[in-house]
Amino acid sequence: MDTQVGDRIVVESEKVGLPDREGEILEVIPATYGTRYRVRWDDGRESTIRPSAGSSRTIPKPADTSTST
Repeated sequence: MDTQVGDRIVVESEKVGLPDREGEILEVIPATYGTRYRVRWDDGRESTIRPSAGSSRTIPKPADTSTST
């Protein structure tokens, strides 16, 4: 499954005792050297990251279950 705009990303802390960092993916930026993501973190800041292997996980955006009538 590919990461998409609207998915959540969780990046593990590099230091023991510090919480993981979580945010919403705003943009997926593919490149030959690895995919980067523009993320709005839960604290309101935004940054562009390219996580190293195993340092993050993504949580798919919930499917839209609303129906139009």
